[in-house]
Amino acid sequence: MLPSAPATQPLPEADERLSLAPVVEALGSACEELVGGFPAAGLRHEFPSRGAVEAIIGELRSVLFPGYFGPSELTRESVRYHIGATLDRVLHSLREQIKRGLCVVCPEHEAGDAERRCDEGCDARAGEIASAFIGALPKVRHLLSTDAQAAYEGDPAATSPDEAIFCYPGMVAITNYRLAHELHRLGVPLIPRLITEHAHSVTGIDIHPGATIDERFFIDHGTGVVIGETCVLGKSVRLYQGVTLGAKSFPLDEQGHPIKGIPRHPLVEDEVTIYAGATILGRVTIGRGSTIGGNVWLTRSVGPGSSITQAQLRTDRFEEGAGI
Repeated sequence: MLPSAPATQPLPEADERLSLAPVVEALGSACEELVGGFPAAGLRHEFPSRGAVEAIIGELRSVLFPGYFGPSELTRESVRYHIGATLDRVLHSLREQIKRGLCVVCPEHEAGDAERRCDEGCDARAGEIASAFIGALPKVRHLLSTDAQAAYEGDPAATSPDEAIFCYPGMVAITNYRLAHELHRLGVPLIPRLITEHAHSVTGIDIHPGATIDERFFIDHGTGVVIGETCVLGKSVRLYQGVTLGAKSFPLDEQGHPIKGIPRHPLVEDEVTIYAGATILGRVTIGRGSTIGGNVWLTRSVGPGSSITQAQLRTDRFEEGAGI
């Protein structure tokens, strides 16, 4: 016999219901703590817009791969108009978002005259960065074309590079990464992480914009791939799903906080293949032409041409504190 449903508790009378006033007050106070307090003029920061940044990436995707994304009816004659008009929109929108990001970290962004100095200085800097970023797009387009070719050549199920560009989640994540990396290289706060984390949420592939990745990069399947901030990947690197290129440990400062920005992720040389589920941790080097087998846990460097499998590691997996 099925158990009976619990009795429904009666709702309180209207005059007994919770007042919104104390909730509003508590959340308002928490908001002040979160943003570091309110200057006299209001909120401390006007953060970049997630929606605006995602729209910019969508437009840039249609510029980098016209016909694949955005308008599909482009011709040889109209494609240049499309690229020019789109880049003009992107330049203005991106400048505004970059300015917001710069103002978040600007020490002069306070009320009064200092805020005006921040607005003027950050606006000028945002214009310079946006122009430099647009100027780097041909280089990004070249890198992405090599990535698409590597996907086609590396996956026997791929019928053409077009299929990789149009369908593969790895190409989505790599495109977002390459755009974000240029902004990161130019010193833009927040926005690069917004771009790569958007791809992360869509594809399950997590690439930090600070990582350095050379041409002909291929991620097959992709879900669960993690590439840390200080990773350096050479040419023709191939990763499969579930690969982690992470940090083994986090050096702490005198207050016990992790020290930011130090090299702590793997160096992967040219023509390395890392199969599904492999985990490589720490500032170790994977030598050129090596193959790392599935589900390997690796915390030491290996020389060029190495072939590492679980069976080989089973006897030394706990060396120097490594292992699980």
